[in-house]
Amino acid sequence: MISVNSISKKFGRQEVLKDFTLSFDKGNSYAIMGPNGSGKTTLIKSILGMVLPDSGEILVKGRSIKGKEDYRKDVGYMPQIGRYPQNMKIGQLFSMMKDMRPEIREYDLDLVEAFELEKIKEKTMGTLSGGTTQKVSAALAFLFNPEVLVLDEPTAGLDPIAAETLKSKIRKEREAGKLILITSHILSDLEELTNQAIYIFEGEVFFNDSIESLKEMTSEEKFSPAIAKLMQWTLKKKSTTKVLTHA
Repeated sequence: MISVNSISKKFGRQEVLKDFTLSFDKGNSYAIMGPNGSGKTTLIKSILGMVLPDSGEILVKGRSIKGKEDYRKDVGYMPQIGRYPQNMKIGQLFSMMKDMRPEIREYDLDLVEAFELEKIKEKTMGTLSGGTTQKVSAALAFLFNPEVLVLDEPTAGLDPIAAETLKSKIRKEREAGKLILITSHILSDLEELTNQAIYIFEGEVFFNDSIESLKEMTSEEKFSPAIAKLMQWTLKKKSTTKVLTHA
C-alpha cells in the first residue's frame, strides 16, 4: 500500500536517508526502530508529507504523493507530543477536526468513549496532563477510521490501564486489515503489537523482515535480546567501517 522508492534526504551536509527503499502492506503492523539520528523520524515525516525527499518517490496505493494532499485522508497520525491550541477546549478541538472532514458521517469513537473524553470536553488543552493529552492524540488518530495508522511512541505517558486500552484498539485495527506503523522505545509494546520489524541504521535499512525471522536470525527466543543483538551488530559494523576508512 505504501512504497518508499530510493528516497534520499540531506539536512545541510548530513545525509539522513540514503537511497532508502521499503514497502508496507495492509494487514501488517511494523515496528520501526533504530538509534537516535538513524532516520526514523525523517522517514515518518516523509510519508506524512512533512518532509520532502531530495530524490526518489513515495507511493500510496500506487500513486506518488509528491505535491498531493488528498492521500492524507487515509492516514491517522498520533505524534509523540501533541501540540494543540492551549485555550481550546477538548470538545472544540474534536468539533474543529470533524468540520475539516465534512464528507465523513461516521466516526470511530472507541477511544473517545474508553478514555471518557466526553466527560472532560470543557477542559482546555493547556490544562491537561501529558497523559490526558496523549489520550486526546490517540482518539484523534483513530477518529476518521483511516486505512493507515502512524503511531509515534503511542503508550508513552499513559497509565497502565490507558496503555492497555490503546494496545487493545491497535490490535483490533490490525485484525481489521489496516496498515500500522509504530515507533517506540518500549520493546515489549513492539513485540506485542507488531509482526514486522524494521531496523534503520545511519539512514539505511539494516533489517526488514518478520519478528519471527529476527528471532531466528539472532538465535534468540525473545524480542528484546534479539534487538539488543541487532544493535550490537550495527555498532560492530560501524566500528569496522571506521577502521577500514581510516586505513
